[in-house]
Amino acid sequence: MHGLLWRPRPGAVESDGASGSGAEPPLYVHIHGGPTGQSTADWSARIAFWVDRGWAVLAPNYRGSTGYGRAYAQALAGCWGEVDVADVAAGIRHASRRGWCDARRVAVAGGSAGGLTTLMLCALHSDLVRAGVSMFGVADLFDLAATTHRFESRYLDRIVGVLPGDADRYRERSPVTHAARVEVPVLVHQGTDDKVVPRTQAEALVDAMRSSGAPVEYHVYEGEGHGFRRSSSIRIELERTEAFLRKWVLLR
Repeated sequence: MHGLLWRPRPGAVESDGASGSGAEPPLYVHIHGGPTGQSTADWSARIAFWVDRGWAVLAPNYRGSTGYGRAYAQALAGCWGEVDVADVAAGIRHASRRGWCDARRVAVAGGSAGGLTTLMLCALHSDLVRAGVSMFGVADLFDLAATTHRFESRYLDRIVGVLPGDADRYRERSPVTHAARVEVPVLVHQGTDDKVVPRTQAEALVDAMRSSGAPVEYHVYEGEGHGFRRSSSIRIELERTEAFLRKWVLLR
């Protein structure tokens, strides 16, 4: 797996002890969307936000990401929700083995397709992850196939499978199916006007997690769609995320 790593400056200290002299920093895993997209080595305000607060940031470019050749990008065919999850889990293990982070303080976060990978990691790899953050994340592949916009119509045929024959794949790789298995805290951000991943997906996931007793925090942003646009929404989302990770990752 490929990926990018940002490390906080030596001695960086977050207000609640995110990092410090002689301590390995907590790890914020930033999972890109797409899923056929990529994290790039350019300036990102979001990544800078976390690095400045003493976090190491890992941005995995799992199989299926662009930028590494045709074969690598096509490796996601029929495997979304499987190889991306396995690759990110491998990246977290590698970062821990190399001493790039504190293996006891790992958070995963992603929006849209990255939200699906985040949620699947929380369900299937709770040994690696202390908390997860989903921003308008895909929770139900059946619903996505039925409601997605025309630009991505039939996209799931290639990266998951063709319905109804591949229904088992859709079910097994939908985070809502595994909601009862999630043991780590999850924060969910969702816009009311999202036409790509409707609010109903987030609510079905949150309801299923609450029914099983899983710790989940849910926030809805009025007038926001698939990707927040208002500076006020982005500020509030970051503030809520920082408070959530401070509670469940840094102070545990």
